Amino acid sequence: MDIILKYFPNLTAGQQQQLAQLDALYRDWNAKINVISRKDIDNLYEHHVLHSMGIAHMLNFKPGTRILDFGTGGGFPGIPLAILFPECHFRLIDGTGKKIRVAQEVAKAIGLTNCEPVHLRGEDEKGRYDFVVSRAVMPLPDLVKIVRKNIAREQHNAMANGVICLKGGNMDAELHNYRKIVETAELSQWFSEEWFKEKYIIYLPL
Repeated sequence: MDIILKYFPNLTAGQQQQLAQLDALYRDWNAKINVISRKDIDNLYEHHVLHSMGIAHMLNFKPGTRILDFGTGGGFPGIPLAILFPECHFRLIDGTGKKIRVAQEVAKAIGLTNCEPVHLRGEDEKGRYDFVVSRAVMPLPDLVKIVRKNIAREQHNAMANGVICLKGGNMDAELHNYRKIVETAELSQWFSEEWFKEKYIIYLPL
């Protein structure tokens, strides 16, 4: 938890408590259903929780914002973001039922009421949202094809509605068609740990 408080020192006692519970919960569930690689579970807060919360540096979601977490797996980035933005609504979807069960159980255990994990493929999601977030589920052009239908027209935030993705490595080919409108930020400008080098947040207004 120290690494979270290092970068997010103004969390409420309730938020700190919810975040602190994640370690034991994910260790327990990961022993039954492998949602985080076994060797990486010790890096839960740095590689998964803080990584997810990096999206807050790109945009501070206004209360009432609706966010779809596409391909959430066991709940990333949706669960850490839902803790961080308790007045926003998060719908977490994934096509793998056992992973969604982990997200459902974790959200329930920490009393997260603004987060709705659902077993559903992205193609079948019909709702409208201000933003779609994801962590490297698929190449950006493929993701955009699926979620364009889910972006609401009415705007509520400082940035136009669209897609916010966490990605790593060289993305020139993925971003080629969007280079005039896409925004890219390297997480290492906010987080000093070595792991965040060449890890990016991609924002594409739709």
